[in-house]
Amino acid sequence: MKAILQRFKSIAIVFAALLLLTGCSSIASLENHLWQAQSLPTDSTFSDIAFTDDLSRGWLVGSNATLFETDDGGQTWKPRPLDFGDEKVRLSSVSFYGREGWIVGEPSVLLHTLDGGETWYRVPLSAKLPGTPSTIAALSPHAAEMTTNVGAIYRTENDGQNWTAMVQEALGLFRNIARSNDGRYVAVSSRGNFFSIWEPDGETWQPFNRQSSRRLQNMGFKPDGGLWVLARGGQLQLSDGDDVETWLEPQFPEFSTSWGLLDLAYRDAKELWIVGGSGNVLVSFDDGETWMKDRAVEGVPSNFNRVKFITPDLGFILGQRGTLLRYERPSDSA
Repeated sequence: MKAILQRFKSIAIVFAALLLLTGCSSIASLENHLWQAQSLPTDSTFSDIAFTDDLSRGWLVGSNATLFETDDGGQTWKPRPLDFGDEKVRLSSVSFYGREGWIVGEPSVLLHTLDGGETWYRVPLSAKLPGTPSTIAALSPHAAEMTTNVGAIYRTENDGQNWTAMVQEALGLFRNIARSNDGRYVAVSSRGNFFSIWEPDGETWQPFNRQSSRRLQNMGFKPDGGLWVLARGGQLQLSDGDDVETWLEPQFPEFSTSWGLLDLAYRDAKELWIVGGSGNVLVSFDDGETWMKDRAVEGVPSNFNRVKFITPDLGFILGQRGTLLRYERPSDSA
């Protein structure tokens, strides 16, 4: 009897393993190779990328004060050394309006250029600034909006010489923050327990409970003004239109929890890309109804932390240890 039970136990284990393998491999493979991998001469992790208005000149920032520049739309890159002395700097965000650009970083770094990056100069920040600079958004000539890692929001209209506080109280430490085209912000709490929304001209952040028991990993805005959220265990959830309190059913783009999903970006109103750990790249061409996996980049030895489309035809995936992927639209695409 014991031998029979042991045999059934072995069969059950094998059957469960087969189910798991089947689930993991069931996602369809992307036929076209849409991303070209590049390995830049640095061990740094990239955090953001931006281009001037002609889309040929661009800038890439990351840890260890890393700054790279391109003059050919991101096909080739060269390092641009910056001298911060003994200060250990992590550049976290870059943004351009025309040829005017801004870079922020930790512990308290703000850089500004008026000539497309030919010259960068450092703008002093107040020692009383709550938190450290996290993101920067170029708004118009001489104007930008900056956030800190505790949810403070500041705006300048005179090249960073003076700043106006946009919120009355800081939010507290957050995991990540994203800005919509119309000026709203969404921030995920440091532990992923809840998220908060700030509306333009609002005085405070508005907190919201997460929609499931899974901790939030990252959030951002959809093209229609609604929200997307990535949660632990590979879960994706989209809001129903632009209502931030009404959500569609959770989905799992890939039947696997071994890779974390770290970031999402829409290429257009229906096409969205998700990136994550261990070279994981997923795409949906029908607003999340069905998914495919880009297996051509699975062998890239990096976690993918960020995916960003400058235009529908110019996109990048940012990774670790100098890893960068550039989107290459097929020549026969419409």
